[in-house]
Amino acid sequence: MSDYILEMKNITKTFPGVKALDNVNFKVKRGEIHCLVGENGSGKSTLMKVLSGVYPYGEYSGDIVFNGNIQRFSHISDSEKVGIVTIYQELALIPELTVYENIFLGHEIKKGKFIDWEETIVRAKEMLKKVKLNINPSIKIKDLGVGMQQLVEIAKALSKNVKLLILDEPTAALNEDDSENLLKLIKELKAQGVTCILISHKLKEVLEVADSITVLRDGKTICSLDREKDKITEGIIIKHMVGREIDDIYPKRNIKNFGDKVLEVKNLSAYDPNLNRQILKDVSFNVRKGEIVGIAGLMGSGRTELALSIFGNSKGYKVKGDIFVNGEKKRFLKPKDAIKAGVAYVTEDRKGNGLILIDDIKSNITLANLKSLCEKGFINQNEEIKVANEYKASLKIKAPSVEQKVGNLSGGNQQKVSLGKWLFARPYVLILDEPTRGIDVGAKYEIYTLMNELVKQGMSIVMISSELPEVLGMSDRVYVMSDGKIVGELPIEEATQEKIMELATN
Repeated sequence: MSDYILEMKNITKTFPGVKALDNVNFKVKRGEIHCLVGENGSGKSTLMKVLSGVYPYGEYSGDIVFNGNIQRFSHISDSEKVGIVTIYQELALIPELTVYENIFLGHEIKKGKFIDWEETIVRAKEMLKKVKLNINPSIKIKDLGVGMQQLVEIAKALSKNVKLLILDEPTAALNEDDSENLLKLIKELKAQGVTCILISHKLKEVLEVADSITVLRDGKTICSLDREKDKITEGIIIKHMVGREIDDIYPKRNIKNFGDKVLEVKNLSAYDPNLNRQILKDVSFNVRKGEIVGIAGLMGSGRTELALSIFGNSKGYKVKGDIFVNGEKKRFLKPKDAIKAGVAYVTEDRKGNGLILIDDIKSNITLANLKSLCEKGFINQNEEIKVANEYKASLKIKAPSVEQKVGNLSGGNQQKVSLGKWLFARPYVLILDEPTRGIDVGAKYEIYTLMNELVKQGMSIVMISSELPEVLGMSDRVYVMSDGKIVGELPIEEATQEKIMELATN
């Protein structure tokens, strides 16, 4: 039997106006953890969709050889029958169903014509034990945290007798502890004989678990690296990914003479009637002209709730406290009030709340400030196209044209469209919630460079981030949140990961 469980030979896949994969070759050894890396839009997810049957045979050219046999998958179920299972970044679980129902959904255990629920629960417990998840399989998915849901997805894959497990950005939405536990589990699955393909933008994770690494760029195979034969460092991977060296991913700024306070929040408290609990407790902070203020804290500390409470309270919290913009007291009852006052918010959930995926780039970019393009009640479409093309060029959005549907863009390019939408609103204060989540190192660098340019021009930025190196690399000051409160303020010269975590966990 071949040492390679998978060989993808000369895979080419074309979409209208775009060659997503150009003669890609990809080989995975049996029993290894093989990491697939590349910038957003490099073709990683497209290649895996070809492999899993999302794009069926006939919609691409080239061969898939799995366990020595040429495969021609017409549907996802065809790839799963031979033992190829994919877990996507957006989990495919049904919140209202139980854990055991989700694990065996689509391949139910039957006794005659009926589902054998007793055996289903027994088998579900076995699968949960394999992923070291000690929970009652009768609990509903909606009552589990994201980290546990991720483990349920892996248990679901194991229940299908998986031979090749594909994990697409599995730690993107996880905190550090859950991410670490998941990486340990991937190593344990390898020891049990499961081959894994891991797609990740977090290069430290790649270096921790990878036996081999394949780099894609612009739909082409750039190189494959073997841990036993090749020197592999973060710098080497980045160079192959972006086609150039990036010495410091966090571009430096030397400006320290900030202006007056542009945004000031005093004694802000918020109560969530849906959760029946206090989510913000007497929060006060400020940001000055030309400053990047980082807000750090663990998941659930209240960072996003703070942003939403400032930006028009779209969730219907009961909010008390004062907000000042350029020294003037404001009351934002709706997001449009905040926009009018010069405050913009780039949500962490770009697909769910930030963009209209079925619309094109042009319509998304101009959405927040459409009135400025209207003449006598009608949109000046020529001016709209001109504006969209300007932002497409300045933000380096990779797309054939501004008529491209946003849902067809990579994550990094979607994030750039989301930024473009709010930059066109011309705010004084830009609140960025997890601005680089799920995007590659090259796109991160471009967004960081843009942030520096914006504050140089006089904009003020509030950056919420779970990545402490990002907070330390980009902020001028750092506020730390815990349990709905601000528990510390650190000038960047005094801030360290240890100090931030000490405050965040108290």
